[in-house]
Amino acid sequence: MSKRRSRTISLLLGWVALSIVLAGCWDRLELEERAVVLGVAIDTADPEAEEEESPITHLSGRFPVPDERMIRLTVQIAIPGKIPLGPGEGGGGGKGESGQTVWVIAVTGHTIDDALVNLQQQVSGRLFYGHLRVIVVSEAVAREGMENLNDYLRRNSEVRRMAWMMVSQGKAEDLMKATPQLERVPTLYLISTMDSAVRMGKLPENYIGMFWSNLSKLGQEAFLPYVRMRKEQNIEINGLAYFKGEKMIGKTKPLEIGTYMAIKGLNPAGYRGFVRLERPPGMVTIFATSRRAAMQVRIVDNEPKFTVRMFTEINLEEKLNSDFDVNSSDVLEEIQRENRKQLAKAAKALIEQTQRNGSDIFGFGEYLRAKKPRYWDREVKTPERWQNMYKNVSIEVDVDSRVRRIGMKAN
Repeated sequence: MSKRRSRTISLLLGWVALSIVLAGCWDRLELEERAVVLGVAIDTADPEAEEEESPITHLSGRFPVPDERMIRLTVQIAIPGKIPLGPGEGGGGGKGESGQTVWVIAVTGHTIDDALVNLQQQVSGRLFYGHLRVIVVSEAVAREGMENLNDYLRRNSEVRRMAWMMVSQGKAEDLMKATPQLERVPTLYLISTMDSAVRMGKLPENYIGMFWSNLSKLGQEAFLPYVRMRKEQNIEINGLAYFKGEKMIGKTKPLEIGTYMAIKGLNPAGYRGFVRLERPPGMVTIFATSRRAAMQVRIVDNEPKFTVRMFTEINLEEKLNSDFDVNSSDVLEEIQRENRKQLAKAAKALIEQTQRNGSDIFGFGEYLRAKKPRYWDREVKTPERWQNMYKNVSIEVDVDSRVRRIGMKAN
């Protein structure tokens, strides 16, 4: 009986000890004790920033600092109890004190981590990045290189891979201070702009996790949305910023986003364009409704030769004069023929632009590595070698197009 009793007591003590360890709230951190970071912007700092910086992470002669140029980091921190939770609490601007939903604060530092340590010294709550949704990098920072930024964010387990990263024309800080009229929280407006552009076919889906994945590939370079602030505090998607390694090397025009998506066969299609007709003379506006694309590669004389076949279905949106009948088969054939010419010309121009910069954002190198692995292992081997080869590789473009709808007109 004593043995059974001692065994029971030992079992109970074990359960009590286990329950203490497994308690779900022993290391809780209340929401009010956190500083929830919604957005981050990174700019280059002014020359006098080092003189104004407080020595928080370094001491002269004992704790050295990097030699790189300092950065200016601007963050949006959510104000507890001020974020709208439903449609009835919406509104625009948030300019007044009562409508303030976020706190925008800027600090400087020698690295991203250094700047965030300086920020934590000024904020009472612990910085929390689990709701970080937007990272804006100025073009100046992107062209200097984003190794430090990418390294820090990839190591931070709180940063979501579904956040948006973008490159801004001008200061990235301006996007954190924007006061859009359609949304009380500026960061949510930026997210909505990006997500809506993807749904409408204005932008390829390219979250920060996908950006990092492309950076890691041997035969492909990465790109980010290129945006700029307008006078009305709205954000314009102004092209794609494409990279060579960790450095931004060039940018496209807005319409070339559609060209990139056509080369990749990405849907939905969302761009409109003009087509000029010679016989009969005139001009029409067309809208691409769907795309398909396929890539092929051959090895000729020990050199890779690529062929991209593209197909687009288009709708007729409007005609700019009334001198011809769009129901005519000859007119429809002319529209298709001219659209094929224009799309092929645009695709070749965009590919050649990226070739001059040695930035294969289309993934030709990855396709070569997948389809011709022996050739890759023998002749290419490294990303640097492919960057040089890509400048001179032969790429042919074959385009087909068909008018699907011409719309209805009531007489």
